[in-house]
Amino acid sequence: MLPHRRTGAHLSRAQHIYAGCLLALFALVWLAAAWQPWLRGAWLLENIPVLALVAILLLSYRTLPLSRISYTALFIFLCLHEIGAHFTYSRVPYDIWWEDIFGYSLNNQMDWQRNHYDRFVHALYGVLSAYPVREVFLRVADVRGFWGYLLPVLVVMSTSLLFELFEWLVVILFAGDVGMAYLGIQGDIWDSHKDAALASLGAVGTMTLAGVIQSSLDRDFSREWNASVTVKHPQPLGEVAIERLLQDNQSTSADPDRR
Repeated sequence: MLPHRRTGAHLSRAQHIYAGCLLALFALVWLAAAWQPWLRGAWLLENIPVLALVAILLLSYRTLPLSRISYTALFIFLCLHEIGAHFTYSRVPYDIWWEDIFGYSLNNQMDWQRNHYDRFVHALYGVLSAYPVREVFLRVADVRGFWGYLLPVLVVMSTSLLFELFEWLVVILFAGDVGMAYLGIQGDIWDSHKDAALASLGAVGTMTLAGVIQSSLDRDFSREWNASVTVKHPQPLGEVAIERLLQDNQSTSADPDRR
């Protein structure tokens, strides 16, 4: 799970083929999920972020191709999301599938009173999206050490919050079956809080695993971690920085040779 450092121009043919195969497979999954969904309006709403993410990945492929680990994680998450979009999350018949395979009801075994597919996918959102976000931070922002693990968790938490706010907006704009099917709280007033918490825990788990692997393979892990949390600029910012900038501007104006 080390960061992928190549550029698009240097990707091997095998890596291009792998990315292309994932895209083709997801296109097939998307088309299958688009065929007679339970509620077309809810399906369309669920696919707005999907189309946005796929567009971003395609547009950034030449300049910022991700590792196979990241693409695979995103592929799995998007496929699971498409299942939820097809049935709507509260109606995914996972318990029927489970009983067909294992011969007993998972819901009865766990004493679940609701459909938990949404909880499952929210948790996996954190698990599967944290590493791709980490890879982008490491390669674009060049973050290191502690921040390379904290920032992906914060991004997962903030995007989970934005998604819950988007759901709230949808219910306001689309009252009735579409809005309620998209919201899918199933009578749980704490549904949004639990979903965001599961995504956050999933991200923490992935970053913990990434840290364990990195520390076992990278001899400079401790040094990089310690360096990332040391103070680089001891002078305060805020009003102190403003005063410093004003003084520099006055000095420059008074001494034209400094321009």
